[in-house]
Amino acid sequence: MPGGRLTQQERHQIAVGLADSLAYAEIARRLGRPTSTITREVMRNGGPNAYRADLAHRATERRAHRRRPATPSAAPPVLGRNAEAIAEYEENLTTVLMASGLPKMSARVLTCLFTTDAGSLTAAELAQRLQVSPASISKAIAFLESQSLVRRQRDERRRDRYLVDDELFYQATLASARANDQLVRAARQGVAILGPHTRAAARLENIARFLDFISESITRAATQVREVLHTGPADPAGPARAE
Repeated sequence: MPGGRLTQQERHQIAVGLADSLAYAEIARRLGRPTSTITREVMRNGGPNAYRADLAHRATERRAHRRRPATPSAAPPVLGRNAEAIAEYEENLTTVLMASGLPKMSARVLTCLFTTDAGSLTAAELAQRLQVSPASISKAIAFLESQSLVRRQRDERRRDRYLVDDELFYQATLASARANDQLVRAARQGVAILGPHTRAAARLENIARFLDFISESITRAATQVREVLHTGPADPAGPARAE
């Protein structure tokens, strides 16, 4: 039933839908399930090209058996927040990040950082929250740092803390634009080598123009948004008057 756990038969229907190249939304409609349920099910069990219904069902049963209650040292729930709704949201956000191209552990780490009020956690805190080894956290952090998606700073106890903030996403956007610039240079190098009047060269030139325009637009938009976000709101009371 919708809202409950997927049955083995439903998983077989998902596998059939994937084999028929159906979109997640269409598979969800046929099963009467939310699209997010189907997306999460597929992404946590190998992705659309490797999903196997029987393996997915057994993996879910194993996870259910070994699932443990939160330890007393885990982050306590904030008063007024629905812990179950938060857990479901975190799982959905992780799935979305994986669908955007992040490895699973990196997506889980980024979700933790996004959803903690402080916006920063140590490696030990991440390992504790995710119930994984420090080595897994280290590998995930290394990938996120390479993509400019997290940054580290030392706290008062000289521990590395990993954090996300507005400035970080500005830098990540610029890094993406720089990657496009490399593709532009490579495409134009191909134009020179293949000859400017060939069809292949024309194709590469169109690619270069497209990416060039995209990079310029992204950089300009990121800079404008950064200036807006970093400008504090005007004091509604106006300047203080001398008595």
